[in-house]
Amino acid sequence: MADETTARLTQIWQDMLGVESIAPDQNYFDLGGDSILAVQLFTRIEQEFKVKLPLATLFDAPTIQELVQVLQRETSSPCWSPLVAIQPAGTRPPFFCIHPHGGNVLIYRDLSWHLGADQPFYGLQCRGLDGTQPPLTRIEEMAALYIKEIRRAQRHGPYFLGGYCMGGAVAFEVAQQLRSQGEQVALLALIDTMNWFGVSRPSIWRQSYHLGQRLTFHVANLLSLDSEGKTAFVRQKAKTAWSRIRVWGSSLSAKFNKNAGAAKSDSWILGQIWRANLRMYMNYAPQLYAGAVTDFRPLKQYRGWDGPELKWERLAQGGQDVVVLPVNAPGMLADPFVKHLAAALRKSIDDAIRQCKAS
Repeated sequence: MADETTARLTQIWQDMLGVESIAPDQNYFDLGGDSILAVQLFTRIEQEFKVKLPLATLFDAPTIQELVQVLQRETSSPCWSPLVAIQPAGTRPPFFCIHPHGGNVLIYRDLSWHLGADQPFYGLQCRGLDGTQPPLTRIEEMAALYIKEIRRAQRHGPYFLGGYCMGGAVAFEVAQQLRSQGEQVALLALIDTMNWFGVSRPSIWRQSYHLGQRLTFHVANLLSLDSEGKTAFVRQKAKTAWSRIRVWGSSLSAKFNKNAGAAKSDSWILGQIWRANLRMYMNYAPQLYAGAVTDFRPLKQYRGWDGPELKWERLAQGGQDVVVLPVNAPGMLADPFVKHLAAALRKSIDDAIRQCKAS
């Protein structure tokens, strides 16, 4: 039975990853897998084995042989939780990192790895990823839900919080609510997070220019790598582009066809979450925050995204520490560039730990 499951799962991995030969102990991420491709991979697994697994399963079972063991244990859908233990071991205070608008937390795998084996790292993934519940519509209610999950893992502060893009805005609200409950927030890390409230929506021309800039940044990243790195980078971006095309296609179908989501494919679900999260991010009205924030920014930012109206200094009454990294905007969480963010974030955690001990 195990041999048959291994053979069927290996064929799925080969088809999805575009790799001719995969050993049972090879790691999904090392083979070029990413968070968006994982959505399609787990759809195939569900179709083949009639078991719906959360994407976060890849943290505990990133190889075929480990995933076979999971499939043999599961006879029905496992209990789903927003809290994902990406790296639960370690003696340091846990860092809780909230998903960007895509909703899942696989994107944080490399960041957690570079932070070190002694740094506990938990991700908060979006409600609705399993297709059984609708996505939330307000950041305030999302923060309240995540606080319940965070406090299951760590009953009381000081808390170390953060998030990339929209995740930083949710972390900001989590910090607000925790402080209102009398808890201490030692670190609030906003990773390339903008405050979009009150800012006019970008025009079609601006969006087109933004896409052109993104392509330029990717080319700059490519040229900075050696030949082996260039090959891996191109392969990864090609897979990511194809995966996103499927998600965008599902989103467009849902927009123009009322029945497009009837089957509720994983791509359709991800598209729904993407749109819902973007709406709530743009509509979030952050209030004055009595604590301090640490703002991690790229050295090269998209044009029009570096204005003071998009920053957090006027809201952070406890001050703002700006950390500029030697990367461009879309490279902050991409390997090998994520090592710069990890080094800076670890230093900020160290500084916050010392401040907590001193006080």
